Amino acid sequence: MFILDGKPLSPDVAFTATDADGQLIQFPANWLRLSTPEQRAAIGITEQADPPSWDQRWAWGYDADGHLIWKDHTQLVEQWVAQTRTTAGTLLAPTDWMVIRQADNGTEMPLDWKLWRELVRIKAGEKVAAIAATTTTEELAAYITGADYPVWPADPSQPVPAPPVDDTISFEGGVTSGQIVS
Repeated sequence: MFILDGKPLSPDVAFTATDADGQLIQFPANWLRLSTPEQRAAIGITEQADPPSWDQRWAWGYDADGHLIWKDHTQLVEQWVAQTRTTAGTLLAPTDWMVIRQADNGTEMPLDWKLWRELVRIKAGEKVAAIAATTTTEELAAYITGADYPVWPADPSQPVPAPPVDDTISFEGGVTSGQIVS
């Protein structure tokens, strides 16, 4: 972060500064990016490290010693359990009509949809259990932002991914993949 006369300067915004003779000088928007540290120092611009950032879902900020001030774990567990259940309900809602139709007139719900709905409920239960098993906000944050939490079963209407295409070319003397051999 660049500072001039106690005020921060934005890297891509034009600014004015007073030179040693007291004359006002205008600087173009790209000057900070193109100038050297010596040129910036000559007009009184200092550089400070940017303040550390943090994920505001989990922490309030940093204390004076530079340690994160974590938010209340119990409240966050309640919040993420509720969010997980809401997500599961949102996933299931578009197929609720199949359940109702089956109850109303006996038209059987397709088995693949029944299995998928059960998988969503199982996955939601696993996620809720994993959230409840955390003991600190740091553990909870690691789980929620990790690779497992955002993954839900794909519904039966989703196309099955095609297997990878084999792009190897056979020729007399060996096999290559995208290489030109002379």
